Amino acid sequence: MDIGMKKNKGVIKLCVYTAIFLICLLSGFGGVLSNNLMRYLFKIFLYITLGEMWNLMSGFAGMTSLGQQAFIGLAGYSVAVMTTVYKLNFYFGIGVGAVVGVLGAALLAVLLLHIGGMYFSIATWVAAEALGTFFSGWKYVGQGAGMNITISPYPKMSELYILALILCAASLGVTYLLLRSDTGLGLTAMRDDISAAASLGVNIEKNKFIVYLTAAFFTSLAGAVFFINKGTIYPDSGFDISWTISMVFIVIIGGAGTMEGPVIGSVIYVLLYEYLAHFPGWSNIILGLISILVILFMPKGIAGFLRNFRK
Repeated sequence: MDIGMKKNKGVIKLCVYTAIFLICLLSGFGGVLSNNLMRYLFKIFLYITLGEMWNLMSGFAGMTSLGQQAFIGLAGYSVAVMTTVYKLNFYFGIGVGAVVGVLGAALLAVLLLHIGGMYFSIATWVAAEALGTFFSGWKYVGQGAGMNITISPYPKMSELYILALILCAASLGVTYLLLRSDTGLGLTAMRDDISAAASLGVNIEKNKFIVYLTAAFFTSLAGAVFFINKGTIYPDSGFDISWTISMVFIVIIGGAGTMEGPVIGSVIYVLLYEYLAHFPGWSNIILGLISILVILFMPKGIAGFLRNFRK
């Protein structure tokens, strides 16, 4: 009886999520939404993607990375080069950005995935900083001055909104399927006790590799779409650690280790970020204080708090 009820609830949830996706998609095609509202939703969808990928690594697999900005920067520059230098379609540039991000992740994985704990976190951050320094001195990409992203005709906000929506839905779907596979079971075992997981036969290196490359792929796609909207990229924006800080904030306040946590966190983060833009210099302080309060009073985040409240 319980199994049947769970299946029914799962079907209902799937129908609700599908309906929400279709409503958002048709609204973008139908011109129902204003440009300003689409701009907000565009950011929320992309931050959900970024937050979900960081949560997949840290919240589910115990791999806390501080260098996800490396893939955002690589993808952003890939789009800039493909569209501005080679005059190619920006969709092709997004694809190249994803490929470059995954290849970069594969190379970094050889060096970084053998490191554990805080040393892994520090190593990912150092790798991202090294890439930022390299691009700052690379004449081909304009050094510290960066590059403009030249697209003709430039995509409308509605087109970018739909791209962000599809990317968000895909990242949530892939995360859901991955967590319900044998790999997903291994990830939670790794997070709780990596030594015990290894003794039970979990292939630690394989699981880490899958998660790291999956996160790099979707993070790169999100970064490419972000910078198409921005229209320019330079090292300090592409490889800025604030990208990863925003992901950490989103997951902490939303709820680490939950599917819905990054969704809740992204909505709150974007709304707060837009409001706090009126208070320059105070935004990071206020966001930091909110994080501390959530950790103190809702250690499992808002999603965890709501789950306990329902129980």
